[in-house]
Amino acid sequence: MQGLQGKVAIVTGAGSGIGQEIAKRLGRDRAKLVIDYVGSEAGADATRKAVEAAGSQAVVVQADVTKMADVQKLVDTAWTQFGSADVLVNNAGMEKRSDFWDTPEADYDKVMAVNLKGPFFLTQAFVRRLREAKRPGRVINISSVHEEMAFPGFATYCCSKGGLRMLMRDLTVELGPLGITVNNVAPGAIATPINTALLNDKAKLEALVKNIPLGRLGTTEDVAGVVAFLASDDASYVTGATFLVDGGLMRNYHEQ
Repeated sequence: MQGLQGKVAIVTGAGSGIGQEIAKRLGRDRAKLVIDYVGSEAGADATRKAVEAAGSQAVVVQADVTKMADVQKLVDTAWTQFGSADVLVNNAGMEKRSDFWDTPEADYDKVMAVNLKGPFFLTQAFVRRLREAKRPGRVINISSVHEEMAFPGFATYCCSKGGLRMLMRDLTVELGPLGITVNNVAPGAIATPINTALLNDKAKLEALVKNIPLGRLGTTEDVAGVVAFLASDDASYVTGATFLVDGGLMRNYHEQ
């Protein structure tokens, strides 16, 4: 495909899982990639090699989205290396499990910083450059079904994703006049390394799959395909929406 030829995309948390697959898919569609990672340099380098093997270009940047200097570095790298930044995918995220009454302040701060503060200020830096250059752009947040659906034991995660939903809705109105679209992609149960424990627990996995009308977990490719659409010209009039990638889970979910 040539659907994103000439476009430059920044993808956070692109060294593994959903972020890695998004970067690879955008690369196959001929976007140039700024690949952000925090932990695994080897994973980010594997992403870069996959993008280059698909015939596009990529640069790897180690950047913590909770640090303002790193956020600016990501955007600046796109402009200095490739001359622009057209698409921002706020994918980096984390969760910490604890009962509400036992949740420590440090866990709350960390989850909110990665899942909400990071996308807020990275989007701000991205938009400032676009506004100065009078260019349109695309912001795509990787949210979660838990931007709407309760998840007992993960109050911090739900708060952060609920905030991301409202941020998307607000920025749709505020940034629309600049030609910048803003959408969320909300995965449900996706088979990724972060879910290894679940994948290895047959009883829990079977119970979860029973709640999914399509009868299977999602794949990283399922998520990446929706992101590729939102980054493409086909989605030029699409903004202010959350796209569920959950096999129908949200419509059928019942707490056990």
